[in-house]
Amino acid sequence: MNKERCGWCKGDTLYEAYHDQEWGVPVKDDDLLFEFLVLETFQAGLSWITILKRRENFRVAFDHFDYKKIAKYPETKILSLLQDEGIIRNKLKVRATVTNAIAYMEIQKEFGSFSSYIWEFVNNEPIKNKVVDYKDAPANTPISDAISKDLKKRGFKFVGSTIIYAFMQATGMVNDHQLDCFRYTEV
Repeated sequence: MNKERCGWCKGDTLYEAYHDQEWGVPVKDDDLLFEFLVLETFQAGLSWITILKRRENFRVAFDHFDYKKIAKYPETKILSLLQDEGIIRNKLKVRATVTNAIAYMEIQKEFGSFSSYIWEFVNNEPIKNKVVDYKDAPANTPISDAISKDLKKRGFKFVGSTIIYAFMQATGMVNDHQLDCFRYTEV
């Protein structure tokens, strides 16, 4: 039996696996939240499938998204990342990842975890939207605007409201599965 899925992932097995297993599942683990933040940063201006296809390369290049290591990257490591053909070699995004790792740990110090900080914006409960067609899902919301503004104030880079809304969707802070998608009621 074929399952009904959100329109954006149909026809590509990598997209479908990501959709079925990860997208929209609430994430409270700080390590995984940082991974999604990095991936969404690199996705800016590109398609998500481009990032998904390179996800393992990113994982290796960025020390399995270990923000404690990334925060201490020397210039030599940054320069080597800019030569790594397996990732997106955008100088501003690579440097932003290092900056964001440092700011990420500052939030952990202040709030006990990044999860505690970020999930407070949605009162620790996923927002369940009623998306009929994935093309009608918002690109940003007042909440993503507020998170973006606060992260920027804390020194984060590449955290515009649209990037943050995509992060919220990916990490299950918001459920934007289509109403007819089998995952809508599962997450």
